[in-house]
Amino acid sequence: MLEELIHKNRSYRRFHQEVPVSLETLRALVNLARLSASAGNLQPLKYILSCDPETNARIFPHLAWAGYLADWGGPAEGERPAAYIIILGDTEICKSFGCDHGIAAQSIMLGATERGLGGCIIGSIDRNGLRQTLGIPDRHQILLVLALGKPREIVVLEEVGPAGDIRYYRDAEGVHHAPKRSLDELIL
Repeated sequence: MLEELIHKNRSYRRFHQEVPVSLETLRALVNLARLSASAGNLQPLKYILSCDPETNARIFPHLAWAGYLADWGGPAEGERPAAYIIILGDTEICKSFGCDHGIAAQSIMLGATERGLGGCIIGSIDRNGLRQTLGIPDRHQILLVLALGKPREIVVLEEVGPAGDIRYYRDAEGVHHAPKRSLDELIL
């Protein structure tokens, strides 16, 4: 059921790094994005897939992991993603990508969740460093990086408290809490 998949599809930032994600799985996830909606049906997105430890290690330093967890520098070795999908926009097809990459990322994440994986959609990227490290041509705009793997952490949803604080946090046991606004607050 879609609602169950959406509940399970959280932003996981710690993984069982030793559990591989195959190239075939990454290709199947990108196929879900390929079949998803695209503005004007232009289909301007391209993808870089990585599931080998060496390339993953080259990608990792160019990502910022959790803005609200200021004292946390990201997952430690052994808790890092087993795979990445980098979403690019091909500027020779169009110059603006609207929400195509958001649609693609959500399709990929829901497909990953359905397969027992988890991930994090990362927009805070050292784009110049990543471009140089992977030799990404200038015609491709780096839009998002999707970190994927078998989740190592528990993420729970909770209602935003009376103070209105929406910042996610980790408790003393390392459980990640994601406050969500109420439905009544969202519907005008």
